[in-house]
Amino acid sequence: MPAIKCAVYVRKSTEHGLEQAFNSLDNQEQSCKAYISSQAFNNWEYTKTYSDGGISGGTMERPGLQEMLSDIAKGIINTVVVYKVDRLSRSILDFHNMMKYFDKYNCNFVSITQAFDTSTSMGKLTLNMLLSFAQFEREVSSERVRDKIRASKAKGLWMGGIPPLGYDIKDKKLVINEAEAQQIKTLFEQYLEFQSVSALTEFAELSGILAKKWQTRSGDWRGGKPITQMSMHRILRDKTYIGFISHKANGTCARGAHEPIISDELFNAVQTALQNNTNNKSKALRSPNLLTGKLFNNIGIKFTNQRNSGKNQKTKYYYASKGFYLPAPQLDAIVLSTFAKFLDSDLSALPPESKDAIKRIDWTRMTYDTKRNLIQSVTKKVIYSNEKLIIHISLDPMRWQEFTGEVYINEATEQMEFITSKDEVIITVPVILRKYATTRIDKDAKTGVLSITDNNHLIVKAFATAWRYKNLYEGGVGIKKIARDEKRNLRTIYKYLNLTYLSPKIINSALNGELHNHTNIQELFLIAEKYENFDEQEKAFYCG
Repeated sequence: MPAIKCAVYVRKSTEHGLEQAFNSLDNQEQSCKAYISSQAFNNWEYTKTYSDGGISGGTMERPGLQEMLSDIAKGIINTVVVYKVDRLSRSILDFHNMMKYFDKYNCNFVSITQAFDTSTSMGKLTLNMLLSFAQFEREVSSERVRDKIRASKAKGLWMGGIPPLGYDIKDKKLVINEAEAQQIKTLFEQYLEFQSVSALTEFAELSGILAKKWQTRSGDWRGGKPITQMSMHRILRDKTYIGFISHKANGTCARGAHEPIISDELFNAVQTALQNNTNNKSKALRSPNLLTGKLFNNIGIKFTNQRNSGKNQKTKYYYASKGFYLPAPQLDAIVLSTFAKFLDSDLSALPPESKDAIKRIDWTRMTYDTKRNLIQSVTKKVIYSNEKLIIHISLDPMRWQEFTGEVYINEATEQMEFITSKDEVIITVPVILRKYATTRIDKDAKTGVLSITDNNHLIVKAFATAWRYKNLYEGGVGIKKIARDEKRNLRTIYKYLNLTYLSPKIINSALNGELHNHTNIQELFLIAEKYENFDEQEKAFYCG
């Protein structure tokens, strides 16, 4: 009988107690080794121990775990032994994915304190029950932490994070930084004089007033850059400066344990001025469009907002050059979808502070206005060029800070392609222009914009409709009757029928999204109409 090569995996969620001579990891390893020794009659042999200390079981980003999965793929080990199931994972989804991975490489899984056999339906049920309770325990712990933070902030206590400009942290309390406090007073007083946030931002840069500079746990320094206009807005509205602690989750604030920097009278005067200036802004500045001021064409011309004629019409287009419009609703939807995918992606390549700030964004609970404010804050620019959107996203954690949750952590690590440079992420999104489109997405649009995925869905739907018409026609139903039943004209029915007579190679290329230059439906109809007259070179061209 061949030897069964066994690996031991041990994990502890916190670093507390790891400095002890005999800690929880040692106990788990010793127990697992003893179990492996007891199975010597089955030819079990201990091979290696993989350890992750101070890392949550709710994430797959664990060095020891990743090394073990790699060794499983290499065939170095074929049985994984753990003390308890939740040592491997506390996420049901992650655990199921790992079980599929284990099966792929013929690796077994054993928990020495919980007897079950995953080859039977009862064993699988038992395993799922154990995982459900493990995940329930983690979620309850998170709720307890949130409740503690809520109660602590209600008492005015500082609960961590980057301190605001004007304060330092000592003994877990906010204490006034005199030099920075004077800068805060200057900013509030100067705003009443300028009555403009943009003018105040320029004044701060010329005066050498910079954003808060802080030191990370690893000893690196962050921040200390010029204050952005969005950050200046946050400073002028921050009640921390009049002695309060705000709780963003429920919109409440309580008197803090720290000293105020400015008086209530000065703060209230600034709030009144901010409100009056907001009310006096032109309608153009209150555009609902997501990318106002951020969208450029490939030669650097900024797109402006265009409205439909008529009263109470929302801004619907981006315009940069004569005769060329991009419909805002469709373009904004693509950008929103891209941001959602980015937040759920694997960000391990980003700087730790940036990754931490971004993964604390609870996108699913944000309103549209909050998402718009977030995108306006963190997006440097979006370039439209040759049916591509090139999105430049800032990695400055201060830009993300206002929108982060108290204890929320996005544990998703989906795969997504993007480029990381010194201080930004660049995401390229292919799109398709459908000029004078008549799709239901936006019937009135001068130009329709679709993501590649949406375009492929429409093409699949078109072929499904085409084959349905063909089945009716070949079953004896006349063209005119099909047109009456479908409430379409004869020309449209013939356009769909033409699709079914394309070569199988072109049809497969279309359904797989592999047609030349991401052909859209209107172009596909033209290809089908002219297909009989194509030569072999033209047919090869459309198949890529």
